Amino acid sequence: MANPNLSTRQLRAFLALAEQRSFTRAATACHLSQPAFSALIRTLENELNTRLFDRDTRSVQLTAEGRLFETSARQLIGDFNTAVKDLGDHVERRKGRVHVAALPSLAAGWLPAIFSEFKKTSPGIELKLSDQLSDPCIDLVRSGQADFALASTGASQAGLAAQLLCTDKFYLVCRKDHPLANEKVLTLKKLAPYPFIHMSRNSSVRQALDAALHPLQTNTLLEVDQLATVTGMVDAGLGISVVPALTLFHFERKSLVTRPLAIPNLTRKIYVVRRQEGSLSVAAQALHDLIVRRMKR
Repeated sequence: MANPNLSTRQLRAFLALAEQRSFTRAATACHLSQPAFSALIRTLENELNTRLFDRDTRSVQLTAEGRLFETSARQLIGDFNTAVKDLGDHVERRKGRVHVAALPSLAAGWLPAIFSEFKKTSPGIELKLSDQLSDPCIDLVRSGQADFALASTGASQAGLAAQLLCTDKFYLVCRKDHPLANEKVLTLKKLAPYPFIHMSRNSSVRQALDAALHPLQTNTLLEVDQLATVTGMVDAGLGISVVPALTLFHFERKSLVTRPLAIPNLTRKIYVVRRQEGSLSVAAQALHDLIVRRMKR
């Protein structure tokens, strides 16, 4: 027998007739005229090359082949309905999953409010966040594990597309009793001699600072991985640090001072990065767009 080309319309008509045992009632249930309904059943039997119903003037009964087919037809329609409902839930953002990779400073300071706003309108969406440095964030996007990333790496990455979200300015962080706390004009030359608490060299913060400082050398006291550690060390009077504006929430202590640095080229650019090929899911696109709107305010 040739492979039949069946439609859900035919299957629904078959199941209606199996239940109603009457062409008239089954046609009404399917919102079809009786001739159109009869044509559907006839076409289905031709496709399957077998008779599914015994009918006479008084009754309609399933044949043995019809009874065999009924179980499969119900499963096919059930699976189809489930697939359509599941797709609809994803399209309407009642279900789904979004994985975002983001710099730790954004993940801790700025993204929580965005995630909270998103969950209020899309409570059924599962959110996953990978708070990592820029390069690992990019790797998660490239490998397809993350839908998109908020990183300091731009459009030079092959196979990726990057949209500039903002340019992050830098601030001096020191104790209130530090000589630089009341310095009228801050320059890198004035900062360089003091002990520095630096972020690690593979962080976007450190890379931006090193680029702006070159060829000046700083008096590095410590290199650490976490901004919370920088806060503690500066607060203890061990040194000063220079950090982006988006990280300043870490340094909100009465004993500390943060001062803007009007220094050319000392900035950190933040991008939203995604794969060039393929589109985001409906849920991922919605969160992506919300992030872009809020960041560009």
